[in-house]
Amino acid sequence: MAIPTGGPVPNGKNTADRIRGFQKRRSVGFTREFPVSASELWNLISRAGNLNDCHPFCRTNDAISWENGSHQDRLVYLNGRTYVRQFLTWDKDIGYELIIGEENGPESYVVWEIRELGDKKSTLTITVYPYLLAEISKITSYLPFMLYIRPKLKSYLKSVLNGFHYFIETGKAVPRNHWGKHSWFS
Repeated sequence: MAIPTGGPVPNGKNTADRIRGFQKRRSVGFTREFPVSASELWNLISRAGNLNDCHPFCRTNDAISWENGSHQDRLVYLNGRTYVRQFLTWDKDIGYELIIGEENGPESYVVWEIRELGDKKSTLTITVYPYLLAEISKITSYLPFMLYIRPKLKSYLKSVLNGFHYFIETGKAVPRNHWGKHSWFS
């Protein structure tokens, strides 16, 4: 995705500068194929409150602001942890970029990317640049990241993408903890 030129954001840096800073962190991503067009997948992931139906660790997902140029919502996990998602970019049928974290707490940067594979086939990739260990040198944090953070995030992302697939296939909300509990969010 293109880095936006973006205006000021709450911490005084513009959006592009913030994104470049987040992109210096280690990342973890996961991709899932879906039996729908990119446009259909976009309609699902861009709908206000979509995590209520598709996220296996979501208690509630409510829009704070959901209009052109301003997308922000609140995600309450099953364990009560509450995160605010502030969307930085919004590209129809392509995806979006957002920051997520507890109010006034550290933030992770997340990229959702759709790729069209055919008439009724597309992929969704979610890549997280977590705040966990971000303030520690890459050398010191390498083993803890690779042995703990990366596997936990991969498992989480796989469950989330499976939740979207479940909803597309069944038309029903994904059961909570459907693929097992997650120690960070269940």
